[in-house]
Amino acid sequence: MPIPRRAALIAGALTLAFANAAMAAETVKIAFIDVLSGPFAAAGEGSLKQLREVVSQMNAASAPTDPKFEIVAFDGRGTPQESLTMLKSASDQGIRYITQGGGSGVAFALVEALNKIADREPQKSALFLNYSAMDPGLTNDKCSFWHFRFYPSSEMKIEALTTYLKTRPDVKKVYLLNQNYTHGQQVSKASRAYLARKRPDVEIVGDDFVPIAQVRDFSPYIAKIKASGADTVITSNWGSDLGLLFKAAKDFGLNVNFFTMNANNPGIPAQLGSWGADKVGVIWNWGHNAPTPELEKFYVAYKKKYNEDFIFAAHWNSMHMLLDAMRKAKSTDPKAVGFALEGMHYKSPLGEIEMRKTDHQLQAPLYLGIWAKQGTKGVKYDAENTGYGFRSEAVWDSYVASQPTSCQMVRPAN
Repeated sequence: MPIPRRAALIAGALTLAFANAAMAAETVKIAFIDVLSGPFAAAGEGSLKQLREVVSQMNAASAPTDPKFEIVAFDGRGTPQESLTMLKSASDQGIRYITQGGGSGVAFALVEALNKIADREPQKSALFLNYSAMDPGLTNDKCSFWHFRFYPSSEMKIEALTTYLKTRPDVKKVYLLNQNYTHGQQVSKASRAYLARKRPDVEIVGDDFVPIAQVRDFSPYIAKIKASGADTVITSNWGSDLGLLFKAAKDFGLNVNFFTMNANNPGIPAQLGSWGADKVGVIWNWGHNAPTPELEKFYVAYKKKYNEDFIFAAHWNSMHMLLDAMRKAKSTDPKAVGFALEGMHYKSPLGEIEMRKTDHQLQAPLYLGIWAKQGTKGVKYDAENTGYGFRSEAVWDSYVASQPTSCQMVRPAN
């Protein structure tokens, strides 16, 4: 081979090798902005730990040319003001992907800030991967190209729950108890409307709002529930507000149904014990006793490694779909990735799921778990080593809970 040609081939090979090395070396940082201190810290810390495990396993299994993810934690303290300060810090560090789920009030503030950044400093635009902030406004009038929700909205959850309650003629009197902020107000509103449509015979006997993270003794609320004659409570409470509610109900010996959205969250199952058996339910996007072999395997390995329950399936979906979008876009630029992500159909352990293009709301199955003794039908695994776990009482295909949207998406120039 002539020397010049050989030199050219060697130079080309070196260039390709350096290019591949550069691609393999790329690290995409994702800012986790959530509650990492205060009374709701257990939920945020558990979520962060599980997100990091999902990313660790993904990085280990991904191709050499795939970007690798790194989670950077920021304590938003559950307030819009502090979370916006953390967003600025993340942006100043060049981080262009964020994830959050602890509170819809925070999520609204982040969406508004990200819209302004995209308009004023497009080179700093960032995507928001919402893993559990449920207010329906986030995918309706406040929808944004830069926001993607990987978790069902509160309306989707109430749609599923009220569909189930059509099969429960024993439920006749319902008490609504929710935290006094946008999410809790939406749950109350949807519960009233959907019950009126599907179970007009059900009587709403109470509708109270709790100041978030301020009540230390829920016994007065429990006494009101008892006095109302309610046989069922619907609550969107989470964090310490839910744990303290259950503690008061257990101490009082209140024997009614509780349908929740967060009873599976870290620290809550430990409150239930035998008292909660067959009366406490949770509407969620996945349960570890559901027939989903791939996530079951992940759950078993996670519990063996940390002696904790894996519950945040939204992290699994968001990170895997994000990587797939980057592959399709052949880019890690948030705008290009956003266009690849919207409308995506993805084969997840839950079956085929879709990131609806219209409003960036994930369409996926929903599950109802009912607290029951381990070893009884449908309860292979317990929660938090209690000897009790959530059996999969019902599973709904995505179309059952799917909601219409008023979103008028404004997209950047492609």
